Parts: sequence; C-alpha cells; structure tokens
Amino acid sequence: MRLSDRQRLAYLYGHETWRRFSRRLAVGRVSALRFAGRTPERLVVAPTDLRPADAFTAEEIIGGRFPLAGRLLDCEGESPFALELPSEEFANRLHAFAWLRHMRVAEKDAGSFVVRRIIDDWIAGHGRSIAGVAWRPEIIAQRIVAWLSHSPVVLRDADYAFYRRFLKSLAFQVRYLRHIADATPDGEPRLKVRIALAMASIAMPSSATKIRRAARDLDRELDRQILSDGGHVSRNPRVGLDLLFDLLPLRQTYVNLGHDVPQQLIPCIDRIYPALRFFRHQGGELALFNGATYTLANELLSVLRYDETSGAPFRGLPQTGYERLEAGETTIIVDTGKPHSVALSTTATAGCLSLEMSSGRHRYFVNSGRPRFAGEAIRQLSRATAAQSVATLNDTSSARISGSGFLGPVIFGGVSRIDVARYDKADGADGLVASHDGYVANFGLIYERDLYLGRNGTDIRGRERFFKPDCTAPDGGANVAVVRFHVHPAIRIVAVDPHEVRLVAHDGETWAFSCRDVAVSEKEDVFFADPSGVRPAHQLTLTMPLGSIPEVQWHMRRERR
Repeated sequence: MRLSDRQRLAYLYGHETWRRFSRRLAVGRVSALRFAGRTPERLVVAPTDLRPADAFTAEEIIGGRFPLAGRLLDCEGESPFALELPSEEFANRLHAFAWLRHMRVAEKDAGSFVVRRIIDDWIAGHGRSIAGVAWRPEIIAQRIVAWLSHSPVVLRDADYAFYRRFLKSLAFQVRYLRHIADATPDGEPRLKVRIALAMASIAMPSSATKIRRAARDLDRELDRQILSDGGHVSRNPRVGLDLLFDLLPLRQTYVNLGHDVPQQLIPCIDRIYPALRFFRHQGGELALFNGATYTLANELLSVLRYDETSGAPFRGLPQTGYERLEAGETTIIVDTGKPHSVALSTTATAGCLSLEMSSGRHRYFVNSGRPRFAGEAIRQLSRATAAQSVATLNDTSSARISGSGFLGPVIFGGVSRIDVARYDKADGADGLVASHDGYVANFGLIYERDLYLGRNGTDIRGRERFFKPDCTAPDGGANVAVVRFHVHPAIRIVAVDPHEVRLVAHDGETWAFSCRDVAVSEKEDVFFADPSGVRPAHQLTLTMPLGSIPEVQWHMRRERR
C-alpha cells in the first residue's frame, strides 16, 4: 500500500472515530423515559402517498404472508416481529412499514384489522426498546411517514385505546428522531429524516415555533443536498425519484393547511424534475449509475405526472457530474464525475467514464446496476469498475472501495481529476471527450474516452485510449486494459466475424458493433438490477495489450428498425 493511501486511511479512521464519538455525545443516554411526553389528541391530516399500491401484496399480508425485499415470510399465525426474519433488508422493509400503502387497496375491514394487530405487535415488542434495526434513523423516518400517510386505514373503526397507543407511539418516535437528526449519517438518510420531521410538524398538532424550526432544518438540508443542476449529492439517479415521492405530498400538505411552504421546497422540486428526465432513457427506465437499481414504469409515472417544468433533457449535469448525448432516438449517458465526499460514497461505483446507450424503447449497453435485495458481498461486487461499461486496467478498479467494517464501504483514492469537453461537428453531430487519472498512482497512465453520435442518431463512434501524463504512449510491458460493454439481458448477440457482432432487440431493431483494432469478444455476465433478482447476461469486451495497442476505435451503426 502506498504511503498516500496509508495517510488517507489514517485520516478516514480518525474522522469516523470523531463522528461516532460526536454522535454518542449528541444522543446521550437513551431511555424510553427520556423521550416520554404528551400524547396528541388527534392527527391534523393524513398526507397522500404517491407510491403505487398492489392488491395482491395486500391479500398476502392479510393472509399472514409478507412478500418483502424479494423474500416471502409465512407467519403461520404468529407476529412477524416474533419470527426470525429472512434477511437484513427484509427487516428494514418490515420495520419501515412502507408496505402499508398496499393496504389502502385491500378489503376495508379485513385490511384495517390486520394492520392494527401488526402495529400493536410492533409497539409491544419494539415501541419502547430503542435498539436494533427498528430504531435506525432512516427506518424511523420511513415509519413515521407511513403511519401518518396511512392513518385512515390504520384508524378506521379503531377503539379509543388503540387510537391512544398509536398516537402515543408516533409522538414518541418523532421526539426521538428530532433528538438524533443531526447525528444521522450524511446524505439521503439525513434528508429523509428532515422530511419526516417536517411532515410530522404539520400533520400532528404542533406549535408555530416547531413548524418553523422543522421547515428551516429541511430548507438547510435541501439546499445542501440538491445540487444546482438538480442532481443529488450521492450522484445516484434513483434518489431524485425517491425524494419526490415524499417531497410532493409534503408540498401539497403545506399548501392545503395554509402554512408557509419551506423556501427551498418548491425550487428543489423544480430542479429535481429536469435531472430526473436527464437520467431517463426513452424507454422510460432510469440509468444505472452509482447505486441506482431498477425503476418500475408505474413508479416513474406516479411522479412525472406532477412535472410542471417540461422541456427537453439537459445536455449535462455539471455539478452532479454527467453528460448526455442525444440524436434521433438514440441516447448515450456518461458518468463524468466522482463522489462529492467520502461520507457520500457508500453506494457509489468505481465507474468514472462508464456509459449507457439506448435506442428508442431498448437499452443496449447498461451498467450492471445495484442489486436491491442481494447480500453485501454481491452489492460490493456490483460497485467495481468491471461491473460498469467502461475500461479497466490490469483487472483493477479505478477507485478503491474500503472493506473496513468500521469505515463502511466508502470509496477513497483513485480518480482525483476528470477533464471533460463537448464538441459539436459542422454536420450537426454531437461529441464528448473525457479522461480521468484513476490509474496514474498505480500504473502511471491516464484513461481517455472519446464518443461521437451522428446527427441522425444511427451512427456512434468511440475511441478508448491510455497514455502517460506527459501525453506519450505507454511503455512496452504487461499492462492490459479491457473495455467492457454490458449488454442488457433483453438484447440478443449474434456474431458476424471476430471483429463484429449484431445486437438484436425483440422487435428486430438491430445495431452492429465492430472494432477493427482488436477482436470483439462475447463473455458471460450478470445483470444485478433486474426486478426478478440477479440475472444472467452477456458482455462485449475489447482487450488492449497496451505495449502494442494503446488505443482502439469502435463503431456502432443501426442496421434496421
């Protein structure tokens, strides 16, 4: 390990130690008595939940079966909280109660009765024991929003005793979350906490001072986390969608109740929408960069119907670090950024300069994406450079991902400088050339990717190049680069000759991919971001022994629709 890496790790360990110590000081001694307080007499309003509901899931839950996080738990008459849960992600989903949304489409009496029984079980087993997954800040935030939003289902025909237990527990959770909010890990979890507290301040009886304080805290977090180009500081395209599911109902609740809307709320919503359209392929799917997983069509449509910003997608998101080439029905999205901080890199990938390419409704080249329900080892595998559509050098990722349980899976080292330039051809074509220094420290080489998209969107040309910082060619040696293009599982690959393949969609739309400098190899692959789970796929690779081939050029052309 290089000295610089040792110094960087020492700094990160010191910073994390101080963060944990500060959090312990801020939280202090945790006890149920400490967060006891007055129980509200009623709820003011039930905010809307925009997330799609599924009647089948509701029927399963009524029958005592919980289909969560890709697993099914059959309770066989027992409380789910009394059983061993199938996975940590299952536990997160169960305790967050977001599954309550499905119960709004269930048969009324049966659904409300089952929900009350489950909530009573949770209150009895976890409601006053502040420990474990149930009391992680982001889980508490989700549970508060879910209980508030679906209180009409929960409280329908409820007796007074349950009504009081429910409100007492809700108020207790809000008080505790308010106390630990500043010590919540940075990024999306902290913003979700501020959203939940703002929602609770207006949906439950609160003083004007508490409402203003919650709005001010939310403003501060929105201003810090939503960048000026609309992207989120995590650089995950999916986060914008998840935030809109909460921010849109929050905005409407403020308006409906006649409260002053937080100053940053509406401007941030208006910024997020164009960024969301930027990451959207023409088929409706969001691009798979930096921790993003699959997005169901009805999820995206649920928030896009409230989009009042309209307009064509931006060409680039300079603060978030992405570029988009678009012509005709062809779209290419390129990652040209790096994590904004170590703390915000826990789901980021080592995928600088990776690309996704789609034509019409079909995604041809994708990144492997993040598995939503897989184990931690597979999740970390999905973050490697080899899981992205980009070049790797000597089977090494362009950034280091910490394996330390203390630090968490943060990214450090690797890419520090990225140069990006757009160019427009006289014939109306669009182009991009970008480079990064992620391999300089270990191998003394810079990686550059040059992309050209023809005016009609039927012609794509790419160049992959490695060179020394002084712009000279690599020395002869054992350095080998592999450029990977992960092919979406719905696309069929047909070999033409060693230097060309055809990529065929189910409706016959065909693109030819060729490279005359080296062979185009087809290899087995896995696609992590599929709704059904980890799925077999294929990838195309271009292998470059840099001593003799420091540069390759490839070409894609659409042959037929």
